[in-house]
Amino acid sequence: MQVILEPRFQDNRLVGGKYHLASHTIFLYKEEIVRQCCELFGSHLRLKEYIAVVLAHELGHSEDLELEQLAAALDGPLTGRQEAEIRLRIEENAWAYAISLLTEADPSFLHMIMEESLFSYRNQLDRFRIA
Repeated sequence: MQVILEPRFQDNRLVGGKYHLASHTIFLYKEEIVRQCCELFGSHLRLKEYIAVVLAHELGHSEDLELEQLAAALDGPLTGRQEAEIRLRIEENAWAYAISLLTEADPSFLHMIMEESLFSYRNQLDRFRIA
């Protein structure tokens, strides 16, 4: 597996890391990681810990035995709800693996990052549950 550090994510989204399935490569985006850490914790004092969490999450994608099947399912005809469920499952799988790696991490620190990361996926799925 290759890990590539990039100065910034090319899109205007606040993406700290990305796993590319086809090339089995993890990309980490320095500026976005610093910004995420500062927005979530008010400073960059825990940046090293934050980077470890982002990397563990991306490693979680790389080790997800379901990822290839889930990613392929996203290419099929899906309802909005089905797509939201799959995207949430992909992220939850990666977080489950990350947690297994980060046994020494501060649980509240890790939980805060994980919840922030999953918020938009859960929110998207909740919109279909309400409708």
